[in-house]
Amino acid sequence: MAATSDSSGSSVRKRRVDSSKTETKCADGSEENEADSGKDTEKEKELQRLHTGTYWLTRIVLLRSVAFIYLVAFSVAYNQNKQLIGEHGLMPCKNYLNSVKRYVGGKIGMAAFAYTPSILWLLDWSDMDANLDGIALAGMALSAFVLVTGMANMVIMGALWVLYHSLVNVGQLWYSFGWESQLLETGFLAIFLCPLWTLSQVPRNCPPSLICIWTFRWLIVRIMLGAGLIKIRGDKCWRDLTCMDYHYETQPVPNPMSYYMHRSPWWFHRFETLSNHLIELIFPFFTFLGRRMCMVNGAVQILFQVVLIVSGNLSFLNWLTIIPSLACFDDASLGFLFQSRGGAKKAVLEIQNEGAAGRTPTPTKGMLMRRVVNISLAVLIGYLSIPVVMNLLSSRQMMNTSFEPLRIVNTYGAFGSITKERTEVIFQGTLSQDPKDPEAVWEEYQFLCKPGDVYRRPCLISPYHYRLDWLMWFAAFQTYEQSEWVIHIAGRLLSNDSAVLSLLDRNPFQGRETPRWVRGEHFKYKFSQPGSSSAVQGKWWLRKRIGAYFPPVDLEGLRGYFQSRNWPHPHIPRNRN
Repeated sequence: MAATSDSSGSSVRKRRVDSSKTETKCADGSEENEADSGKDTEKEKELQRLHTGTYWLTRIVLLRSVAFIYLVAFSVAYNQNKQLIGEHGLMPCKNYLNSVKRYVGGKIGMAAFAYTPSILWLLDWSDMDANLDGIALAGMALSAFVLVTGMANMVIMGALWVLYHSLVNVGQLWYSFGWESQLLETGFLAIFLCPLWTLSQVPRNCPPSLICIWTFRWLIVRIMLGAGLIKIRGDKCWRDLTCMDYHYETQPVPNPMSYYMHRSPWWFHRFETLSNHLIELIFPFFTFLGRRMCMVNGAVQILFQVVLIVSGNLSFLNWLTIIPSLACFDDASLGFLFQSRGGAKKAVLEIQNEGAAGRTPTPTKGMLMRRVVNISLAVLIGYLSIPVVMNLLSSRQMMNTSFEPLRIVNTYGAFGSITKERTEVIFQGTLSQDPKDPEAVWEEYQFLCKPGDVYRRPCLISPYHYRLDWLMWFAAFQTYEQSEWVIHIAGRLLSNDSAVLSLLDRNPFQGRETPRWVRGEHFKYKFSQPGSSSAVQGKWWLRKRIGAYFPPVDLEGLRGYFQSRNWPHPHIPRNRN
């Protein structure tokens, strides 16, 4: 019995030990499964995480951004070109092209194209308005396609560049702003972001070139250094940190925020000016200090441009300047802009994972040719940058200048000097027979955006641009002899010209007899003080008359003036007695 009992006890103990071992094995297996599961999860996360150092998504963002600016620029052209450079515009581009033709020997050949690159040389000039509208509409259509789809090729981006070039080079005074050249340079670089023919957001056989990305970075460096150096070398107020005391009130076209920012405390204006110097003169060098510092510079530049957009109407300049700053960011940093399951982001992840696994595509003949093109681009930009860099280093720095007709690499700069007082030219008309009659009633014309009526709130139009309003800012601190087109406008107003009136907001003689006399009055403008009695009355501006900008003129008196400048003399309206 004892033996049986011992045998039974031994059997029970054995089963317990075996059970314990089994439990241990199960526990170990569970831990191993959990570890394997954890590794799989980490691996899946890694496969879904964008890697640094590639620029597929950056290319999409850059192309869409460039397309947006092109769309705005061509929209401005479509709405204003006929009145400014059209058949009956203030400065007809046909007359300009004819003068260039005479200058190069009377033939439309390579010399003409080299002097004024424009496809208008190839078109029929019998209806120049239709030509200008056609170029603008084609540009709007192509840029809208790229903006909406995020797809482009070299043909589309090249066409956009040629179309806008064709307008800028015949735009004369109306297209003399620095952002025109900046858009052309940015648009030229965008051509080389794309495959030749393929239309795809992520063309696998055409990876974004690091050379092209660096050309955009080089652009933002030059823009900022040019702007910073021209300020340090220019107006004294940039060195004593007082420029921002005046800027918001005296900038070309203020917006509503300008009114309030002008009244910021003195210490805030000093901080703004000092920050401006740091952002334009120090941060650009971060571009060359590795990925993180380059991204810091990109973020700072974008934030800086956003502040400028909020505080004034500077056309599409600041929007355009954001674009090269975007090249400071790679796919890993821009992935948040794309849907996690979207086609572009998914395609980039697949490409990156294939590369990590060593499954890179075999270079094709086309890819090898593309490398040659990219290297050629680097050589071209480097060569054309030599005079630009020399200009930056010169004590006689020029801003917003091109050293070759295609404007591929340019100098930039803005507000090297700051006007301390704001003056405005106000057009006035009267029905009186005698302009010297003290009883004559003079009524004011209002422009679309520039200050005029002291009760009108400053406009908010950026990135859109009213070219005539901007040029009137320059005319106000010059004389009418220096800005003869001002008298041309006066003659058009005397004839109730619909083209010029479409560039204005208010014609006081609408539906009435046209004015017999028009004059230009010169006023000093300043913002009203928020909370003051004037502000309570609804006045955004206070103004004081300086004197006459140009004397009263009538159509008959302008006949000789117009003939001496080969301007068509406006007809005398039929309703004139």
